[in-house]
Amino acid sequence: MPESASPTKPFRVVHDDAPQAAAFRGAVAAIGNFDGVHRGHRAVIDAAVSRAAALGSPAIALTFEPHPRNVLRPSDPVFRLTDARSKLRLLATTGLDGALVLTFDKAFAALTAEEFVSRILVGRLGIRGATIGFDFHFGHQRGGSPAFLSKQGERYGFTVETAPPLEDEGRPVSSSSIRSALAEGRVVEAAELLGYPWFAAGTVIKGDRRGRDLGFPTANVTLDPHCGLKHGIYAVRIAIDGAIRDGVASFGTRPTFDNGAPLLETYVFDFSGDLYGKTVDVAFIGWIRPELKFDSVDALIKRMNEDARLARAALARAGNVFPPLGTISA
Repeated sequence: MPESASPTKPFRVVHDDAPQAAAFRGAVAAIGNFDGVHRGHRAVIDAAVSRAAALGSPAIALTFEPHPRNVLRPSDPVFRLTDARSKLRLLATTGLDGALVLTFDKAFAALTAEEFVSRILVGRLGIRGATIGFDFHFGHQRGGSPAFLSKQGERYGFTVETAPPLEDEGRPVSSSSIRSALAEGRVVEAAELLGYPWFAAGTVIKGDRRGRDLGFPTANVTLDPHCGLKHGIYAVRIAIDGAIRDGVASFGTRPTFDNGAPLLETYVFDFSGDLYGKTVDVAFIGWIRPELKFDSVDALIKRMNEDARLARAALARAGNVFPPLGTISA
């Protein structure tokens, strides 16, 4: 898996029909939702970067926010692998020049496949090429398919490349497969499919200081309510102000104490300092155990010491891995 990398050129993010989108005219566009920016997505992106280099054109991601399912099926929201900003930070390290983020709302969902091509791909961007995944569908009621887009490319004069399905030891490399792995705490498997350790970004909030009283002060972050990560204890790495540190984290409801709302609590090894209000990235490197209810505080502390020992060992075995995150600019 790749270690953290920095982009070699500025990565520009443009939203909808902002004037800055003019810089993307004539681009080769990798089109998709790209939740997780996993290895399957990277095949689509790499094809766009390669084609753009051959044409001397910009290479961009054309993506959508919020996640279409949250608009089309609001009663059944998706467990997002990456929030909007994290997705862009991952895209910023792929060799793309930028991203056009289109607002996915009911009006956008009503566009036919023909309108999406004529208004956005041709009218707004004048693309010279498009790259997509084998299962990409677009337009009202998913009326557009890879075959349809290829015919539209012939009509309007842009190339279309479709990435085939990708498997890893018989497992499909897909956002759904990764969500399933995370739901069972299989973070190593998720990392193999993603190409990097899965991570969550958030702002450290004030808690009840219970961890400090137990000798394990934690950086507490509230994750998305629809996060499907299995409750339990994990070996993690946390990025704080650009520095990456090792730690052990609990994600769950604290059954020994209150069974409250799910919370990510990270104990950072060999660290002291005030983290309140800081934005951090917590990468999940290894699974330690499920969340448990203990009969006493002493039993909990004993187990926490063992968790920390196991986490240090898991992190040492994993090597210096961390998600590749870049910076974005408007």
